[in-house]
Amino acid sequence: MRRAIATGMCIAGIWVAAPAAAMAPPHWSPDVAAARHYLATRAGNVSFAVRTERRQWGYRRLRIVQSASVLKAMLMVAYLNRREVRDRPLRERDLGLLRPMIRRSDNTTASYIRNLVGNRGLRRLARRVGMRRFTPVAHPWGSSLVNAADQARFFLHLERFVPERHRRRALRLLHSIIPAQRWGVAQVAPRGWELYFKGGWGSGSGAVDHQVALLRRGRLRVSMAVMTTSNGSHAYGKATLRGVFRRLLRGLSRVQ
Repeated sequence: MRRAIATGMCIAGIWVAAPAAAMAPPHWSPDVAAARHYLATRAGNVSFAVRTERRQWGYRRLRIVQSASVLKAMLMVAYLNRREVRDRPLRERDLGLLRPMIRRSDNTTASYIRNLVGNRGLRRLARRVGMRRFTPVAHPWGSSLVNAADQARFFLHLERFVPERHRRRALRLLHSIIPAQRWGVAQVAPRGWELYFKGGWGSGSGAVDHQVALLRRGRLRVSMAVMTTSNGSHAYGKATLRGVFRRLLRGLSRVQ
């Protein structure tokens, strides 16, 4: 599916133009046909969405799935927007929560942050992003409902939703996922592009294996979300993620 969209985004009902510094990769589009052909050979259920500054593509991109740990990117942003945090430098206590939650996907710190921001903080963020089908769930928070379209929208300009003083830190955390969790998109990201991403998986069962990513090179940006369910095993889900991202990213390394 291909559909052109206007440059910019809707935040809390107000249309905000995209900054002049950001650009769509010229003369490039994701190989959606190759990704769908690949999925015809795979078990499980998959949906994906891809966005640039000017366009979006997808396959079953509005399909609702449980978030698993991809919610942790939203938890981080909601936490950084808390009144007690947004207007001051981050302290060691803040980093002691955010680092393990993002870098190694720690659930204990995620649960603590989830209790701090609550449904209200997550819903407020979802409205700012323009998410249309996000539903927070308190316990377990990994059962919150998301879709690929909303997550790709969120990641395309994730730092816009973070207080300016904390933007660099937020991106740095998403850039520094530990090696043991750098599967899927991290294995096929094109050279020369900076990768910021978060994955989610269903306790290694294969029931859920998701990844949401932002790729940046200079002024160019591409965001992608691939959501997989009913994989049978975590290894199979990771292989599906790698295969889908590889095909969607085809040709991006040649963009000038």
